[in-house]
Amino acid sequence: MKINPELVTRAITGFIKAETARAGFKKVVLGLSGGLDSTVCACLAVRALGHDKVLALIMPYKNLDEAGVAHAEKVASLLKIKSRKIDISPQIDLYFEKYPTDSQVLKGNKMARERMSILYDFSAREKALILGTSNKTELLIGYGTIHGDMACGINPMGDLYKTQVRELGRYLQIPEEILKKKPTAGLWPGQTDEEEIGLSYEELDQILYRLVDLRQSAEEIIRSGFEEKKVKRIVEMIKRSEFKRRMPPIVKISNRTVGHDFLYPYDWDK
Repeated sequence: MKINPELVTRAITGFIKAETARAGFKKVVLGLSGGLDSTVCACLAVRALGHDKVLALIMPYKNLDEAGVAHAEKVASLLKIKSRKIDISPQIDLYFEKYPTDSQVLKGNKMARERMSILYDFSAREKALILGTSNKTELLIGYGTIHGDMACGINPMGDLYKTQVRELGRYLQIPEEILKKKPTAGLWPGQTDEEEIGLSYEELDQILYRLVDLRQSAEEIIRSGFEEKKVKRIVEMIKRSEFKRRMPPIVKISNRTVGHDFLYPYDWDK
């Protein structure tokens, strides 16, 4: 599970630089929440492209996460990147006035999709590629909103577990208060990721690493000392969220079907 932070930094910054150019962009834009993942991603983007090529959008809902907003503004200032603060409260409140719900999850998903809608608007306005900030842990268990925070142009963080992102953050010397704060999606007051998931990221990542990277069976992991209930729950979360990690299925009718046979957009050059 340990990473070589210097090597990972070189790999990710090279990826950002190459893929941004390949997509025809010179700049990138990302949502900056003040949390660990978006902070590390912003830092890597600056290393890859320069501070003048990175735009951060800070998109609070009312005063739901004032500490996160303060951290995001501090990060933008430290990295010397351009940032814009956009309050999403008016459109969110207007929607739920007409279609009320008591579900915090529904409200949180709506906020995540509104933020991504704004990011795509600014992507077009600024001609900037959207950087995703979802880590490998979140992608594997489906802890994210499809077409919300899981949407992006490229995802530099997607092959790093949450604990590895924290390790990389220490190497990049991001502010200590961000390294130590409890991860939160900011869905409701007092919400934390680990309480909602039901496991600490340390234990979750250890189980995921054994399941995915080492290809161990659930039975092997349980025999090695992990709680059966937790292991089986994580396996079920991976299975249930598979639809979030793939493009929508298409019925195959022709010889070359998008997502089945036509997988390489560059084969036009051959």
